[in-house]
Amino acid sequence: MNHRLPIPNPIRVALLAALIFFLSCRGVAFASVSIADEIEMGRKFDETIHAQMAFVEDPEVIFYVTGVVDRVASALPPQAYPIRSAVVANNSMNAFAIPGGYIYIFTGLILGVESEDQLAAVIGHELGHVTERHVAKRMEQMKYLNIASLTGMVAGVLLGASGAGGNIANLGGALTLGSAAGAQSAFLMYTRENEREADHVGLNYLVKSGYNPNAMPQTFEIMNKKSWFMSGDNIPSYLSTHPGLDERIVYLRDRIKHMPADVLTRDFKRDRFQRVQTILRARMVSPETALAYWDSKPQTQLTCLDQAGRGIVLDRLKRQQQAEQAFAKALGCGPDDPLVLREAGIFYFNQGNANKAAPLLQKAAILNPRDAMSMFFTARIMAERKDYAGAISLMERVAREVPKDSEVRYHLGRIKGESGDIFGAHIQLSYSSHFGRDKQKARFHLDKARSLAQTDAQKRQLEELERTISGPGEDKKNNGKAEGAKLNRMRLFR
Repeated sequence: MNHRLPIPNPIRVALLAALIFFLSCRGVAFASVSIADEIEMGRKFDETIHAQMAFVEDPEVIFYVTGVVDRVASALPPQAYPIRSAVVANNSMNAFAIPGGYIYIFTGLILGVESEDQLAAVIGHELGHVTERHVAKRMEQMKYLNIASLTGMVAGVLLGASGAGGNIANLGGALTLGSAAGAQSAFLMYTRENEREADHVGLNYLVKSGYNPNAMPQTFEIMNKKSWFMSGDNIPSYLSTHPGLDERIVYLRDRIKHMPADVLTRDFKRDRFQRVQTILRARMVSPETALAYWDSKPQTQLTCLDQAGRGIVLDRLKRQQQAEQAFAKALGCGPDDPLVLREAGIFYFNQGNANKAAPLLQKAAILNPRDAMSMFFTARIMAERKDYAGAISLMERVAREVPKDSEVRYHLGRIKGESGDIFGAHIQLSYSSHFGRDKQKARFHLDKARSLAQTDAQKRQLEELERTISGPGEDKKNNGKAEGAKLNRMRLFR
């Protein structure tokens, strides 16, 4: 997958289509919003957001963020739905939650805060909005919703993506401008009362889950400072939908000063947090900015993973010789670090040096059996060496880890085809096209697979594929032109 930020097409039409579909199913009158309504809205919004926004799929990042979210969520009272998290590949300093227990963490937030506690503080606050049902209550207050107000609702949810520039950062801004004329368009902007309540319960969740409560006002102070000294995309877009930070900081500090000393002195090792920051900085930040960050530090202070991060950035800048030198330093001091091994292996794979890449990737996969990326590239090397049985087995494991990744499915289909399994190749290529939002190709490969299905097992695979393609997540407006949709994804496996 490609780690660069995509440049998506505007999505207002797609969002409106989703909203119209939602209205056609549910109607527009809401005397009250039930938990079932929230779950359904959350599901539909999640489908739309995943169809149009770029998401990170790196296991190193996903498992870490999921762990932090789950830890905070463990402090919540019993909920009628699970808390689901995802990482948005966008450098805005933002996070948002939607009805039904969905929470989205932007990579810019992970890079903008200084510790896991601070990341957990934002998560706690957002989950406070969820548990207090602030969105549902605002909808109930409106009693009647129309297309314009629902557009405003989605704009409010996605406002965190606003900002200047020609990428996904201007998404929320475009929607907000388009819906600002309606008086109801801001009805889901959180009120100061909502914010105070989310701060209150969010701080409780933060403390109960074992984090330092000081992290919440610290995070808000970081955002305030960024808004004072920065402009454009660097201003935390979190401020747009979460007003009144100054008075909330005062309130939080007043609450915290009465807490026990052992709570206020809690401290966590920052190793995992810094590892995730390093990989995101190398992948997500402009290569010039990321390189300047590492070059500004004394070389003696750079960790093994820092050297690997420099290697990734130098590779992005097409400075392969310097990149190889950086990876050599990283491997020299971190020969047993699975992330260093993985990134060095990927580098050598992309340089066409499978002999150097293979042992690094294999060792990385042994040290971190859940790292789908190491397995992905190892499977590709095995296929190049004509070990089709081993390559298929390993790539199928990768597909179980990231079942909706179109490129994983594409390579699995290619390997199956090369091995002689033409039916299996068309099945996987149909999945690949479906998850890549190319309806026409998905149907083409489905028809080919249908014509080849003979055994009961093949017919069951075909039925499962048909259910996936015809399921509720299908983009009814997809015209079969996948190129724009491909640009809207954060493609991870290269």
